[in-house]
Amino acid sequence: MASCRLALLLLLLGGMSAPSSPPAGLLGRVFEYIDLHQDEFVQTLREWVAIESDSIQPVPRLREELFTMMSLAAEELRRLGASVDVVDSGSQKLPDGQTLPIPPVILAELGNDPKKATVCFYGHLDVQPARQEDGWLTDPYTLTEVDGKLYGRGATDNKGPVLAWINAVSTFRALEEDLPVNLKFIMEGMEEAGSLALEELVRREKNRFFSSVDYIVISDNLWLSQRKPALIYGMRGNSYFMVEVKCRDQDFHSGTFGGILNEPMADLVALLGGLVDASGHILVPGIYDHVAPLTAEEKKMYEAVDLDLEEYRNSSQVKTFLFDTKEEILMHLWRYPSLSIHGIEGAFDEPGAKTVIPGRVTGKFSIRLVPHMNTSVVEKQVERHLQYIFSKRNSSNQMSVSMALGLLPWTANITDNQFLAAKKAIKTVFGTEPDMIQDGSTIPIARIFQDIIQKSVLMLPLGAVDDGEHAQNEKINRWNYIEGSKLFAAFFLEVAQLHSNDRNSPA
Repeated sequence: MASCRLALLLLLLGGMSAPSSPPAGLLGRVFEYIDLHQDEFVQTLREWVAIESDSIQPVPRLREELFTMMSLAAEELRRLGASVDVVDSGSQKLPDGQTLPIPPVILAELGNDPKKATVCFYGHLDVQPARQEDGWLTDPYTLTEVDGKLYGRGATDNKGPVLAWINAVSTFRALEEDLPVNLKFIMEGMEEAGSLALEELVRREKNRFFSSVDYIVISDNLWLSQRKPALIYGMRGNSYFMVEVKCRDQDFHSGTFGGILNEPMADLVALLGGLVDASGHILVPGIYDHVAPLTAEEKKMYEAVDLDLEEYRNSSQVKTFLFDTKEEILMHLWRYPSLSIHGIEGAFDEPGAKTVIPGRVTGKFSIRLVPHMNTSVVEKQVERHLQYIFSKRNSSNQMSVSMALGLLPWTANITDNQFLAAKKAIKTVFGTEPDMIQDGSTIPIARIFQDIIQKSVLMLPLGAVDDGEHAQNEKINRWNYIEGSKLFAAFFLEVAQLHSNDRNSPA
């Protein structure tokens, strides 16, 4: 009864989908327990959000916070009955010579029944920087609920989804029910800073910790909608570039030197301006040569995605997009490369008027890669193009280009058992079929898992499109957090059923 009342209330408030009636049997009792204990689950999220586990700013105080966060998560897993291995990750040497410890990676196991499927969940517990003076309406490290929205840094990226998985496990434990699957957890604290040392750990543990894993689940993305759930089957890769123009290491006074030298900033602006046009078309010759052609089957998938363009514009607060149709927007988000200019290092960017000519500036930009683009080919194409633009300026300055990051795209097989299980679980919890979508961003660990462990990887997001990950006022809806906990519980049962069917089917 409590579950029914809550579902009706949420439907009235948010217009979200819900199943016509609560499930019977074990799953019904699981759902009821989660509903009745949701305030406890929100309180745990509040405690996790309160830890300033910022991995971006390399300062000792924040590294201590990261170690505290990893320790808290390890204790939570131990309370579930898991065996937990806290793996030392070494240290990180910074450009200024400072050395900081890297937070450990948690490897945990719960159950080892050879008759059951083994599902491994990956999550990260670090966050992007956040300060209230940057535009937050509340303290970013105090979880604040307003109209069913839980505001706080890390609420949706990624502490909320990690806890939703833990909530599902703890519910089976509280009901004294056997877990339908064996579970493994891998949790890190440096995802926002590039997952330092994680790939090496995965390679080292391939034939030990990961040897029995059947499926890997990542919940570190968002839906395409505020109300309709989604499954993600592909992500773009990323090549991140630095282009430096140098005259000398010191800045110049523009009154003393302006007009008699090639200014590095002018050269850099010309270089950055030659990368992409006003329509979003990348100007690097050959960049589109290896993009996979659009198939008829793929085109139908774009047509089937439920995207309200007006809602999408409003939630993103963008007046006009470069494209007018749903299909064009989705294809340019997911299956075509894009080039973004991120910033300029060395330039004056403070308030006020400073009459300076920067002596050395570095532009930062990235290209999101899609199948079948190759990072080394893209690197050569970009270098050649920028050298050509620079040569036409006849500048006396020095120009250099480097690719700081080269990450390949990831694509999953949507006919794998765990995708089928996730679809069924979504139907049970939300009363609808999920959108089958891709994600224009990059989560390197998905490709690392797929290449090294060679097991199916599923992206199962919980957050709504307007959650604002990485932005001011990041939030997760209470509804998404609680229903997401139910989703994971239903997913365990669906995976177990499909795995059992496979075991019992004739060869």
